Amino acid sequence: MEIDNLKQERYYKAQKRVKEIKGFYVHLTIYCLVMPVIIFINLKYVPHFHWFWFSVFGWGMGLFFHWLGIFGFRLIGFGKNWEERKIKEFMNDNN
Repeated sequence: MEIDNLKQERYYKAQKRVKEIKGFYVHLTIYCLVMPVIIFINLKYVPHFHWFWFSVFGWGMGLFFHWLGIFGFRLIGFGKNWEERKIKEFMNDNN
């Protein structure tokens, strides 16, 4: 019974992770589709002032932080596993 619960919990965690990754890729795809449109509109109607850079960098920073939340902390070693390892480490230090 406990093994089934463990498998189900692992399945839900994996399912949540897949949804997070999918959300990031949707965000990236929309960024890649919308930015050329914004750049075109800017250069077509107001070519003397390149305001599209505000969108590129603003939205780009949002995209970067989304990536950091999904992949980045794990790549640099600060994912959920890091939290669990540190908790165990502190618990062992107290004993």
